[in-house]
Amino acid sequence: MVIRRSLEQARASGDPCPTHTAMFFDAVIQQYGGISSGINLLLASIVVASALYCLFLHGSNCRSKAPLSADGGQLPPCPPRLPLIGNLHQLGPLAHRSLSKLAGKHGPVMLLHLGHTPTLVVSSAEAAREVMKTHDLAFASRPPSTAAKRYMYDYRDMAMAPYGEYWRQVRRIGILHLLSLKQVQSFRAVREEEVAAMVEDVAAFSGVPVNLSEKVVGMTNSITSRVALGKRFSGKDDAGQGFRELLAEFLAVLGAFKVGDFIPSMAWVDKVSGFEARLEKNSQQLDGFLEKVVEERIHTRRSAGGSSQGENNNFLDILLSLHTESDSVGFSLDRDSIKALILDMFSAGTDTTFTAIEWAMAELIRHPEAMKKVQDEVRGVVVGDQAPLVLEDDLERLGYLKSVVKETLRLHPPIPLLVPRESLSSVRLHGYEIPAKTRVIVNAWAIGRSTDSWERAEEFWPERFITSTSADFRGQHFQFIPFGAGRRGCPAVSFAVPIVELSLANLLYRFDWRAPGGSRAEDLDMSEASGLSAHRKSSLVLVPVPWTAS
Repeated sequence: MVIRRSLEQARASGDPCPTHTAMFFDAVIQQYGGISSGINLLLASIVVASALYCLFLHGSNCRSKAPLSADGGQLPPCPPRLPLIGNLHQLGPLAHRSLSKLAGKHGPVMLLHLGHTPTLVVSSAEAAREVMKTHDLAFASRPPSTAAKRYMYDYRDMAMAPYGEYWRQVRRIGILHLLSLKQVQSFRAVREEEVAAMVEDVAAFSGVPVNLSEKVVGMTNSITSRVALGKRFSGKDDAGQGFRELLAEFLAVLGAFKVGDFIPSMAWVDKVSGFEARLEKNSQQLDGFLEKVVEERIHTRRSAGGSSQGENNNFLDILLSLHTESDSVGFSLDRDSIKALILDMFSAGTDTTFTAIEWAMAELIRHPEAMKKVQDEVRGVVVGDQAPLVLEDDLERLGYLKSVVKETLRLHPPIPLLVPRESLSSVRLHGYEIPAKTRVIVNAWAIGRSTDSWERAEEFWPERFITSTSADFRGQHFQFIPFGAGRRGCPAVSFAVPIVELSLANLLYRFDWRAPGGSRAEDLDMSEASGLSAHRKSSLVLVPVPWTAS
């Protein structure tokens, strides 16, 4: 294969530029699962051109110690970039780790050029505070994304909509009507029922390995579908399994690298590779599914005289009510907006929640002292009440469990590179001039592991969060921002965290856990998968042993 041979030759040459370029195209090839020979020739030519560029020009266009903006202001430092692809060659499959290494060399505020897109990368708590608090309004928009535009009906959702009046209105709906504390508490029975069902599923594997990842993702799907749509799509029937497959593909495509978003002149690569067809197929299937669910719900409400039946107060019912009362709320919520907001809920409420639970169990199995401590706490609280399950009322008495959740989110933020922002105007940040229309990436993963903010930064040490003055993840402590902060912070924190805490509490209460096949817990594979969220690369398979109070 031409591109493979070129990559090998580039690596063998010892030149760092083609080596990094090879890493970039390796990642592209891995994502697309093989590219036609015509594209291979094109990519090979870029590798050669990049090598010549490094040899003869030495990256002079971005090695200046003080590059200047169009207005004459000093830009942040940036690594040397290559023709056409800019700094894309320096991003490996796990971009948060690659960017963290670059920040160690170039500083916590650096400017990359991802293809044709100027991108500010922020890797310190102080700089994150400037972006998400001091200059929050200036960085309140979102950059364009082909996948988000297609999936979200031309940005009719809350997460990806650009800053403006529409975004302000849907955010208001989200905060006041969907994710208020009262509304989240109203879903308590759903959470407790689905966690109990998951525990019973796991109990069927007593003493034998169980794919815990599979059980947890099924549980989070069930909770989110009941809350969002008023109906369980658990995967135990054809409709549920079909929806889970659609949702998995949606999350994969949404988080995938699209060449045309960064190098418009090479957008044809996405078409030839099949990416555009994959996006179009999945988005049409998802729209058909959601359209059917919405239409069925409208019919049910009409048959009932306009009132909802069954699981009242699910998001779909709330949004349909707001749709019919648009005059009273001063905002027209159309059908596409409803479907986009429902998709927001699944992207935020399913994958990220599952990721946090999965990493917490993986860390605990590797740290038996922490495992014993949290199990003793949970069992000490619940056994005294002689309850078969941990309920949400018990969670406030589980301080160490909450510390375990926080420590997991510090080390493994579900979205390690927070959803990108875009500057609305020119801003002076950290002593540098940031031009308008600059993409902004906040590396929450790097900030959570910074030795400037954390003692024993790379260790899993829940005790750091025991004191009442310890950092919290709700956007006020910028050394700990797994859910972001400011106007664009995730509004679903109060929805997601109880699911994580309740699930962990019950898994730890009802079972002892060990690694399968006699393997050592400390040898558990902790590799990350690439994508929108940084879940485990391999499923978490453990052996549950039912526990009973002696």
